[in-house]
Amino acid sequence: MKNDIKQKIKKIKLLALDVDGVLTNGTINLDEKGRELKVFNVQDGFGLVLLKRCGLKTAIISARSCGAVTARAKDLKIDKVYQDAYPKLKAYRELLKELKLKDEQVCFVGDDLPDMCVFKKVGLSVAVANAAKEAKQMADYVTKKNGGAGAVREVVELILKTQGKWKEVLETMERGSR
Repeated sequence: MKNDIKQKIKKIKLLALDVDGVLTNGTINLDEKGRELKVFNVQDGFGLVLLKRCGLKTAIISARSCGAVTARAKDLKIDKVYQDAYPKLKAYRELLKELKLKDEQVCFVGDDLPDMCVFKKVGLSVAVANAAKEAKQMADYVTKKNGGAGAVREVVELILKTQGKWKEVLETMERGSR
């Protein structure tokens, strides 16, 4: 990994995420009543739990709105959730203000064109492996894993390992403590 990416990662205090195509595989499932169902990756979720245990903040910025996202965010104790956030830049600016953070302290993970305006602002922009070509070209880092299939966990581990916090995570897990 390039040294400039490592330096960016060391400054990160907040991991902000898109939902469709990042926390999910991008498929929209509707039941017979038109209710939206989403499938989330458990390892991505546990990665977010580990990130929070290490003192970092988490956020969701989604252009869409869905009750499943609200429920998952509550379950994972996500610090800030913005749904119906389009364009996403307004929600991003509000997020920085609320958490008293600077652009360089934020990592944002996205997968498509509406995420690119946030990519331009954050300290570390990440596109998932199956993101739109333009998003991958703009991103500082592209994951090896696809959205909804471990990409978020990959980013969490990258941040915690680069910040020197992964060893502590492993030791805590080996002791069986929370």
